[in-house]
Amino acid sequence: MASPSIQGTETISCASDVAALINRLRRLPGKANLLWYLILGGLFLDAYSNAALGAGLSPMTKELALTPGQVGLLTATAPAVAILFNPASGWLAARIGRVKPLLLAKLIGVMGALLTAYAGSFETVWAGRALVGVAYGTDFAVAMAMLAEYTPAGLKGRLNLWQCVWYIATTSNLALTLVCYRLGIGTDIWRWSVGSSAVIAGALFVLQLLFLAESPSWLASRGRLADAALSLHRIYGFDVVPGERAEAPAGEQRTIGFRQIGVLFRKPYLPRTLLSTFISLTQSMQYFAIGWYLPVISLAIFGQEFEKATIGSMVFNAAGIVGGALSAYAGRRMGLRMSSAVGYAMVFVLLLALGLGFGGLPTVLAFAVPFLFIFFHSAGPGANGKSIAALSYRSDIRTLGTGITGMLGSFGSVIGLYIFPLIKESLGLGPTIAALSVVPLLGFVVCIVIKWDPTRSGIDPDGETIDLKPAPVPAPH
Repeated sequence: MASPSIQGTETISCASDVAALINRLRRLPGKANLLWYLILGGLFLDAYSNAALGAGLSPMTKELALTPGQVGLLTATAPAVAILFNPASGWLAARIGRVKPLLLAKLIGVMGALLTAYAGSFETVWAGRALVGVAYGTDFAVAMAMLAEYTPAGLKGRLNLWQCVWYIATTSNLALTLVCYRLGIGTDIWRWSVGSSAVIAGALFVLQLLFLAESPSWLASRGRLADAALSLHRIYGFDVVPGERAEAPAGEQRTIGFRQIGVLFRKPYLPRTLLSTFISLTQSMQYFAIGWYLPVISLAIFGQEFEKATIGSMVFNAAGIVGGALSAYAGRRMGLRMSSAVGYAMVFVLLLALGLGFGGLPTVLAFAVPFLFIFFHSAGPGANGKSIAALSYRSDIRTLGTGITGMLGSFGSVIGLYIFPLIKESLGLGPTIAALSVVPLLGFVVCIVIKWDPTRSGIDPDGETIDLKPAPVPAPH
């Protein structure tokens, strides 16, 4: 794929100039495309690390003799820590750039995975999972923001591919767990599952260190126009020169810190923040309560044989791969908000049916319902909460916005992961699933009430409202 051809040079004076230049592209040139997927690889690691514990949860529980409360605490630790590090990493990325926090996340991910894999007690596993939470919280908000800044407005639906990558990562970890099982590794199977994420984190660290270029939109928003021009050339092949720095609009704060969080809850950002937060909160709650426990659900459906349950989980996650791949198409056709609403409506019906009929459904339906749950979750709200956040803010507050949204959304993960085992222990699996159907119902209502949609309102990668009609490409200087 050839780099974009521009006759002569053009001048950039602010982040909006950078965004306008990137928005001309109808497709990403070869190098930019490779870098885009390299950033996306960090989200693969986040998903893989989260799935690693779930895939080996049953043998780990037996080996370490864990109580239900300890299991709930371990599974909730990573997202709980991410609650703190989502906004912290967003603030850090707003101050020092996108690349450094991404690299730091990979190093912490290596340490967390190795500590967990070699753990001999509940306390050590917990410490390792806490480090994984730091890496997860640091990486996710920054990566989504950077992807948004790398992506032309006409290709913004690509951001939803993170959901497809999430399920590919989960399925990959399940496949590794199955291979370890067939090799007769025994109860140590969870150590291999968790430890393999250290290898992925290390490889990503090296690749991102060697090849990633800083976001030109962030550089321009900080007044570093010469660096932004160089980054545009490295990523896209654009031949641009720095101009005289444009003054920020009156009253607009460009030095962003925690004291500026209030801007996310004022016009025009309030409805954007509320919608992305509620979608992130409810989708993570329903996923981490149900989808993350698919190995447990598979055991209940297919019997207590580990191999059959793992294969069943892999098939369930295949629905997520397909749904995640289709989420970009669904978002383009219906908008991110309405595709979320449709997904929530279907998930509500499916959870209610699975919960009320659990144990009494024919095997075909008992399999089809969770399969469809994963499909509609990944095609709708599963992808959209984080994508809406990444597309809703200008470059200087984008990581702060995605960080705060991620923090609030992580509460859903904690609730789902910690409360689910406890409710399941007292009520049973079926009634617990039925009770959780109220979560997608709430998400549906929010999507109907709040009308904001970045794919329908015309928002460029720097967060400014633009005309949805394509503007003519200006002649080069």
